[in-house]
Amino acid sequence: MRKYNPYTLPPWLRNVRLICKQFIIPFSVFQAIRTILLPTTFDVLLLTLFIGIALAIYFDWI
Repeated sequence: MRKYNPYTLPPWLRNVRLICKQFIIPFSVFQAIRTILLPTTFDVLLLTLFIGIALAIYFDWI
């Protein structure tokens, strides 16, 4: 399996990744507060997705 190198990505994709890295934690916190106050199935799934994306970005899985 090849090692992941973010510098081999196209410049536009690197920019998207950096923007997501900046905004994923505030979105996750907001979604967690919203899920605590009004839990719906969609909110729980969205929070799970945000946490998964945050983990993937910060551990360099994507």
